[in-house]
Amino acid sequence: MTDADAPTPVLSAPELDVNGPDFAALVAARLCHDFISPASAIVSGLDLLEDPSAQDMREDAMSLISSSARKLADLLQFTRVAFGASASAENFDSRELEKLAQGVFAHVRPTMVWDISPSVMNKASARAILNIAQLAASALPAGGVATLRAVVADGRVAITADSLGPRARLRPEVLAGLKGEALSEGLGGPWVQAAYLHALVRAAGGQTAVSLADDHVSLAAWVPA
Repeated sequence: MTDADAPTPVLSAPELDVNGPDFAALVAARLCHDFISPASAIVSGLDLLEDPSAQDMREDAMSLISSSARKLADLLQFTRVAFGASASAENFDSRELEKLAQGVFAHVRPTMVWDISPSVMNKASARAILNIAQLAASALPAGGVATLRAVVADGRVAITADSLGPRARLRPEVLAGLKGEALSEGLGGPWVQAAYLHALVRAAGGQTAVSLADDHVSLAAWVPA
């Protein structure tokens, strides 16, 4: 990607209080929202297995439990790196990050192209890549393709995600979060991930950017290597 092709940097509002209880509560609510659907589906499947009058649905119940358990496990592994401390790891293999991102895309309409060469990423870059990947997926509600790229040059990691598909868009609250603006309206879940991405990139000494066009959303971040 050339400088001419790069998305326009997002201008920052005053810093968010990411250490405050309200922000932590919104992050927790967002994660609970992601986990509750597959967890509830597993319980529903177990209820069907225990229902004597529903034994003809046993195969369907086992399929529901299997797919939902896989989705829950994929989301938990993704979240551990994207939002959590991920134990004491400071560096991540990009191939492992690809597996985590593919685990998220396995359960949504759009598909992902991982155009990142095998390399070692620092923690800030790893978290930024994963959060950008999930935001890129959410920008394609009707399906499409999200292409992830990362290039190391001039002492920084340039990360981009191009989401191409019908009705590709970002919610207004996501745009606000990417600018570091407080949530004024809309849903807290989409906003808090964008705000978290903005905060972690800024804390690392980097910058976020976004570009919008018809059926095309481009997200980017620059993080010190």
